[in-house]
Amino acid sequence: MTPSTDARLGAATRRPQAGRAMAHVTWEVDTAGVGTLTLNRPARRNALTFESYAELRDLFRDLAHASDVRAVLLRGADEHFCSGGDVHDIIGPLTRMPVTELVDFTRMSGDLVKAMRECPQPIVAAIDGTCAGAGAILAMASDLRLGTPRCRIAFLFTRVGLAGCDMGACALLPRIIGHGRASDLLYTGRAIDGAEALAAGFLARLVSPDMLVPAAAELATSIARGPAFAHAMTKRMLHQEWAMDLGSAIDAEAQAQALCMMTGDFQRAYTAFQAKGTPTFEGS
Repeated sequence: MTPSTDARLGAATRRPQAGRAMAHVTWEVDTAGVGTLTLNRPARRNALTFESYAELRDLFRDLAHASDVRAVLLRGADEHFCSGGDVHDIIGPLTRMPVTELVDFTRMSGDLVKAMRECPQPIVAAIDGTCAGAGAILAMASDLRLGTPRCRIAFLFTRVGLAGCDMGACALLPRIIGHGRASDLLYTGRAIDGAEALAAGFLARLVSPDMLVPAAAELATSIARGPAFAHAMTKRMLHQEWAMDLGSAIDAEAQAQALCMMTGDFQRAYTAFQAKGTPTFEGS
């Protein structure tokens, strides 16, 4: 990690993301800096379409330059998170595509996960009801996951004749729940409920359905009130250090932390401590 002009950590062109219009998802940014992204096809359990894949990918890419978003809340409309790719709008057409178009699609869906992992804002997923296929991938690619006892999480690619290695699942899922548990879910495609997902470490917290969105929003708001540059650095290093040995990771963290010590938020925290007050972080 070296000092750079990397826009993802806030140096380059900054532009607000409130008011963005999309066809299959809704997007709102509140005054605390929390962007709420709602998968909005409740009649189809918020299934994804070709358009919504692209909309989500482009939004998360643009968040690298957002001046008004400090955390993201990802949820589904009504009682379900996301049932994955729409059987009629995606699965059917895929069976008729030539290989070049299939590769274009699988690369686009993978680019969505890359964009989620590379955007600097922590993503909090609120998971209720169905969370399957690509929906489970969206949850997996988030930074924190809250769920309900009734949620059903399934990486069901083998159920439709596909491999479990979809959108980074074979790389990300073992790091979250371990190789053995990931193998179980990716080979069998079986669904797990909220209690099992919590025990496996996939969920950070389990809450009742009526408290899910408020609890996830409260968590996202608490993150948004924190030091945005430092949170972005934590997210980046959590991702990058997977491929590092311990010595390299310690050296990279030394440089990363030194950069954080150059921010105004670090000075604000010290000043507030001296005054026996609470710092107000401004993200710089």
